[in-house]
Amino acid sequence: MVVLVVDGYNIIGAWEELQRLKEKDIGQARDRLIERMAEYQAYSGHRVIVVFDAYYVKGIASKLHQYKVDVIFTKEKETADECIEKLVKKIKNIKTQVYVATSDYAEQRTIFGQGALRKSARELLIEMTDIDREIKASIEIHKKDQPLTKIELDQEILEKFEKMRRGET
Repeated sequence: MVVLVVDGYNIIGAWEELQRLKEKDIGQARDRLIERMAEYQAYSGHRVIVVFDAYYVKGIASKLHQYKVDVIFTKEKETADECIEKLVKKIKNIKTQVYVATSDYAEQRTIFGQGALRKSARELLIEMTDIDREIKASIEIHKKDQPLTKIELDQEILEKFEKMRRGET
């Protein structure tokens, strides 16, 4: 099993689209990141956990499950980095490979020490762009493979039906 743990605010700060949303409304930026990670999860089949620290959302720690993505808001005095380190320690085993998406160099060094691998924000964005491109190509191939009608008919019969439709029998 592969698990991708995403440092939410780190990725929001690194992706241009999410930065623009953050300037208007941090909630929209969070929602968009979760949507994008849901697309990643659906395409890759990997489990995705997005961690947001309590810096922007005050209150009690909470866990949500949106679009098959686990979303964690840390406790008020806990950073996302601390939560991610605990998660990696808890999840990582022989059968599970954990990746952490963050561009925080100190965090990358810490998770390396726990046996997890890292994806920088830039690497994750490139991967997402590739996934988008592959999905669009797959849709185009699917569209081309679909017959124009639900029942395949030869041209002569189609012409007869067209004459009937126009009242030219």
